[in-house]
Amino acid sequence: MSSGLFRGLVADLGGTNARFAQAEVTPSGEVRITDIIRLKARDYPTADGAIEAYLAQTAAGTMQFVSIACAGPVRNGRVALTNLGWSLSKADLHPRLNAGSTHLLNDLAAVAWAAPQLEVGDLRPIGDRPAPIGGAVIAVLGVGTGTNCAAFVDGDGDGKVLVGESGHISFAPQDETEVAIWRHLMNRFGRVSIERLVSGPGLLNIYQALCDMAGRAPTYTSSEEVSAAADKDDPTAEETVLCFCRVLGAISGDFVLTYGATALYVAGGIAPGLISTPNRRAAFRERFENKGRFRNYLEEIGAFVILHPHAALLGAARAAALEAKIK
Repeated sequence: MSSGLFRGLVADLGGTNARFAQAEVTPSGEVRITDIIRLKARDYPTADGAIEAYLAQTAAGTMQFVSIACAGPVRNGRVALTNLGWSLSKADLHPRLNAGSTHLLNDLAAVAWAAPQLEVGDLRPIGDRPAPIGGAVIAVLGVGTGTNCAAFVDGDGDGKVLVGESGHISFAPQDETEVAIWRHLMNRFGRVSIERLVSGPGLLNIYQALCDMAGRAPTYTSSEEVSAAADKDDPTAEETVLCFCRVLGAISGDFVLTYGATALYVAGGIAPGLISTPNRRAAFRERFENKGRFRNYLEEIGAFVILHPHAALLGAARAAALEAKIK
């Protein structure tokens, strides 16, 4: 492979935002991201429209690769975004974008590829018992418009990434309040996945359930309003956020056990603001460790919020470079 820079277009397409950038990967594997633009996904009826809008605003030049991280399962070179009416096909993108290679990957897979390269300043510990950063397996839980988990597995060569659709596994309530929330959501949706609670829309679902349990109409109509009210000491909003943190901690611990992870990273736009106070971090950490006979095991595992704003873009570039055998 050429000893020069590997240049291309990277994107992170979610249910709310579509982020695009130019990427350069050095022969040593360092990724440089420039010309970052964030578009509101719902302003564009198709992914093609968003891509064209970005290219119209930048001088992309010759692209050796295009690597697009998407919030949905990628199968046979195609993806339909779970929480947005967009679909993409690798076969359709390749000739139109005139790049040397085209890559589609799940957005959490992209973050997992970036995870081993994140530095101390890119991460904020959750709680006061962090383990050393890194390790053989890093589980990455993404919380935004939707929810998913992936894992980077170190080993021979460049490692591997495992990803599924973990946000759609069943929610398991842990106390009477959560049983009541589960029942409320069961009546609404017919089945309750963890994404119904641990996501941006999930925060609002919890709030509405708590209001219903208290026999009063909700005051707030968006997750942003609930989060802001919690920061202003609204008791129901704060209990909503605490419940969110407890459930997030519980499922994070579950994923650590599932993957045999040595560290847990939480990604996504809403996590830094919600896990922002000592009592919220304590709520997360208590449920994270509350695994019965495996409590001691979880006590030794560090959990961190990813502060790097463009981890998925870094990972998308790294995944493309690795496929092209650039180290």
